[in-house]
Amino acid sequence: MDGDFRTSFVREPNSLRHHPALVLNADYRPLSYYPLSLWPWQEAVKAAWLDRVTILAEYDEEVRSPSTRIRIPSVVVLKDFVKPQKRVAFTRFNLFLRDEFCCQYCGAKGDLTFDHVVPRARGGITSWENVVAACSRCNLKKGSKSLRQAGMSLRRAPRQPASDDLRNTGRKFPPGYLHESWVDFLYWDAELEA
Repeated sequence: MDGDFRTSFVREPNSLRHHPALVLNADYRPLSYYPLSLWPWQEAVKAAWLDRVTILAEYDEEVRSPSTRIRIPSVVVLKDFVKPQKRVAFTRFNLFLRDEFCCQYCGAKGDLTFDHVVPRARGGITSWENVVAACSRCNLKKGSKSLRQAGMSLRRAPRQPASDDLRNTGRKFPPGYLHESWVDFLYWDAELEA
């Protein structure tokens, strides 16, 4: 093993942490857009070694063992198709994603919480059809009142999203970091403008 590499790796053990691999399903689409389906480089190398993925693109950096050298994968495609889950879990994250990370009363972004349209104190239940993303200001203003009593209205009626709805919404929110080798694989299934 090269002494300089070993020394620099020991001094900077996190130096290879920042080389995630974009994971594509066997149909060459990301497993998810938001959050983007990424694996740490170790998982990508392991999957390639076990012949579970095909490497489509690589970083310039490599990892070494006493007998092997491998360039770190930046894009991998699964050899077996993973059927996308049809049921969408009712989670805070998925709720915010459905509502595009903005308050459903005023449209503000950031500092989000969730609000029961029909307040729980009035028999409202916690469900896709009764919970929306709301900024703290609007949530406090509405409190346990009805929309009419609070003088508020919804920008969009809440409903349970399909998994395709969330995937398509997630495409509107690219991650903060996109490696150049990923771009060709992220938006190839987007509808072209005429």
